Amino acid sequence: MAQLLYRLGRFSYRRRGRVVAIWGVILVLLGVGVATLAGSTSDNLTIPGTEAQQALDDLKSDFPAASGATATLIVQVPEGQQLDEATLAPVLADAAKLPEVVAVVDPTQSHAISQDGRTGLVTVAYATSLDGISQDAKDAFDEFGASATTDSLRVVSGGELSQAPPEVGATEGIGVVIAAVVLVITFGSLIAAGMTLLTALVGLGVGMSGLLILTSVVDITSTAPILALMLGLAVGIDYALFISSRHRNNLADGLDPEESVARAVATAGSAVTFAGATVVIALAGLSIAGIPFLSVMGFAAAGTVLTAVIVALTLLPALLGFVGKKILPRKQRTGTITPNAQDGAGFRWARVVTRFRTPIVVVGVLGLGALAIPAAQMHLALPDGGTAPADSHQRIAYDLTAEAFGPGVNGPLIVVVKGDSADATTQLAGKVTSAVQGLDDVVAVQPGQVSESGQTQLITVIPKSSPSSEDTAQLVTTIRDTVAPLTDGTDQSVAVTGTTAIGVDVSAKLAGALPIYLAVVIGLSFLLLLIAFRSWMVPLKAAVGFLLTIGATFGLVVGVFQWGWASSIFGIDNPGPLVSFLPIIMIGILFGLAMDYEVFIVSRVREEFVHGSHATEATIAGVGHGARVVTAAALIMASVFAGFMLVDDPTIKAIGFGLAVGVLIDAFLVRMTIVPAALALLGDRAWRLPRWLDKVTPKVDIEGANLRLADEPELVPSGSR
Repeated sequence: MAQLLYRLGRFSYRRRGRVVAIWGVILVLLGVGVATLAGSTSDNLTIPGTEAQQALDDLKSDFPAASGATATLIVQVPEGQQLDEATLAPVLADAAKLPEVVAVVDPTQSHAISQDGRTGLVTVAYATSLDGISQDAKDAFDEFGASATTDSLRVVSGGELSQAPPEVGATEGIGVVIAAVVLVITFGSLIAAGMTLLTALVGLGVGMSGLLILTSVVDITSTAPILALMLGLAVGIDYALFISSRHRNNLADGLDPEESVARAVATAGSAVTFAGATVVIALAGLSIAGIPFLSVMGFAAAGTVLTAVIVALTLLPALLGFVGKKILPRKQRTGTITPNAQDGAGFRWARVVTRFRTPIVVVGVLGLGALAIPAAQMHLALPDGGTAPADSHQRIAYDLTAEAFGPGVNGPLIVVVKGDSADATTQLAGKVTSAVQGLDDVVAVQPGQVSESGQTQLITVIPKSSPSSEDTAQLVTTIRDTVAPLTDGTDQSVAVTGTTAIGVDVSAKLAGALPIYLAVVIGLSFLLLLIAFRSWMVPLKAAVGFLLTIGATFGLVVGVFQWGWASSIFGIDNPGPLVSFLPIIMIGILFGLAMDYEVFIVSRVREEFVHGSHATEATIAGVGHGARVVTAAALIMASVFAGFMLVDDPTIKAIGFGLAVGVLIDAFLVRMTIVPAALALLGDRAWRLPRWLDKVTPKVDIEGANLRLADEPELVPSGSR
């Protein structure tokens, strides 16, 4: 590995003009592709193999006329007044003229008037699904409420059309600015900081452009590009940082720039390659869940990470060739100062950790375990209007509806009854209605449409509680259990769908897939680290450290976003359940990033050990040399993720918070504290491999043990310990 990357680094350095030109052409071509081919993101979420999805599929096939998207206008008169036809008439007429609208339902005809007569729900129907509606039509509906509101009538746009996709604005640039500041402080050089940031931005541009072009042929959710942007930017900066830092160290040791770059790519580049591979494995492994939108999110993010690795190994060495020794601070270039790394804060910290290794391991494990306690009370659901920003149309409409009609109206459950004949369907629907009416947490049961064949009928169930409530989730399970005996032994079926039902099914499917996902991802990463470090204890310790990280992170996410700890600080005005797919996404991302820091730190420790240092001294040297860079990398990555907490979308906010906190916990508490303490406890045993396992394990040199400097820089095997 090291020899191959050495050649790649030297080639990129020597042919730097060509390499930069090739990447420039790629970037330009992709930019043209985005301008001409990029489509739009999709909000069409399908959950194959679940009852809720099967019910939705039945609705599309049996009720084609009703398969289009619907939106809701909430109309309300002042207190003491009541809605009447004269007040509603102009609103209904104007709504019917909105682009792409095919029907408007009068609330007086659909009995959608509140008990006090003040509030009504106007249903606006479209011919196509949500993805088929143009952005102009969506904007027209969203703006309609404000234009139709008068002194005597309030109109608010609501429903699925008012759910604006999350937007990434200038606020997320704060993370990039902080990253730039950290880089300048770390390197002490604007050139070094700019080079690292430029490389990361080029990789991000290539990765995101490719993803946006794919939107023309693949359904990609609106969350996927943001997740890819988060990870692509964070790892892009970190990977370039590690290679640049090793290059600077090599220059400080007296190597000429070409040899320094080649060796930096051979050593730090090996760590980047293995770290990137673990991240890609963790993200691509999300497809194991069998949920299409989750698979797309994983592959999209994995693509940007892979691009970041390739750019760091090829473009960065080429750019470093143009700046030569200018990447060093001016005083270091002129010999005014000579850095003495052995006296640095990283070495002092490593000596403290290895000296007090036993209490540090015990206190660290117990402390992180305590932070994980709230995770046991995690409640998952799909987001609804109640979690939207307080000033959004979606949230205002949700609150007005809940106040006038009860919270359950915001998320009715749809029961799809299918029989083998029209009469059988009618009889079965009657039995289902009677059975469901007597359940707790049910406000009303309303028979609905019947298909043309008469073999499918809809029943609407209005819960007492909100769509994201645990009571409503339990009601879904209760309804299913109650009606199941009615179809036993027959070809008839009863299926429950709706926002809450979909959330229940997603959570159940993810819970079933999670053990398999963890086994596959951790298993593959264990093998990868086993090959990289030729030790079975190191990958085992890495996996245990990750469990501590993810437990503590989940505990804090539950505390802040579900229980409301310091919610005002983080801009959370309505704490509630976490989005169903958040745990598996965070597990996938944090596992990959945790292995990043594991590889970056432990590879330097093993490098020292392979070159003859005692195990404890190797740990001190490895952590000491890597502490400054890992600290900078963690702060940069956490800053980038924290920048996404400024997005109004609660899902993005929770992911940004979780990833930022998780990175800080993993880098500072686990990898730079507990890991070196554990290595000191294990001593030489940490690097032993059973003889039988040693024979079958491929030998991959990531420490550069087979590299030595000669007068004519060539790759000459020098043996390894």
